[in-house]
Amino acid sequence: MDEAERKMRFVFAIRSKGVTDDRVLKAMESIDRGAFVRGLFAERAYEDMPLPISCGQTISQPSVVGLMTQALELTGREKVLEIGTGSGYQAAVLSRLARRVYTVERYRRLVAEARETLAALDLVNITVVHGDGSRGLPDQAPFDRIILTAAAEDPPGPLLAQLRIGGIMVAPVGQSDTVQSLIRVRRNETGFDYEELRAVRFVPLVEGLGAE
Repeated sequence: MDEAERKMRFVFAIRSKGVTDDRVLKAMESIDRGAFVRGLFAERAYEDMPLPISCGQTISQPSVVGLMTQALELTGREKVLEIGTGSGYQAAVLSRLARRVYTVERYRRLVAEARETLAALDLVNITVVHGDGSRGLPDQAPFDRIILTAAAEDPPGPLLAQLRIGGIMVAPVGQSDTVQSLIRVRRNETGFDYEELRAVRFVPLVEGLGAE
């Protein structure tokens, strides 16, 4: 299969799952998921499925990346915080749609690999931070958008506090051993509005730093 056909199938697959925003589809078409998948699973990079990466983590299913990105309602001017860098794929997609992306990862090895991949793709508006994602990045707050790629039982208070009034957080919530719900939180002058989007399954959000 040549690259043009592969891209066409890739975009068709994510569109068929509900990713309809043209800007999001173009961003996902422009970021080669194959650059973020190493070793045995590289040949499956263009399938709509999650795949294992280092440190026992996963690279999310492309259609879920698309749906979460779409739910952020990005215009191109936002400062975005991502919790759970993983391979760096979600951050790369966000970088095409936002002004600035900060992404936090607890595993040092994943931080190094993501920095290397993102630099090779010349994506210069992403900052990868080694840290405890459950605490966010208070030094850079407030953020216009926050996205979690790991599930918490409830949206973490420290992250909600770092969301600008008028901002949006997209996060999977629920017990790690059951089906979780993807929710969208909007901060307003008086509090937060919550909207349930769909069922998902993510690795749990863990406090502290990883061993690797």
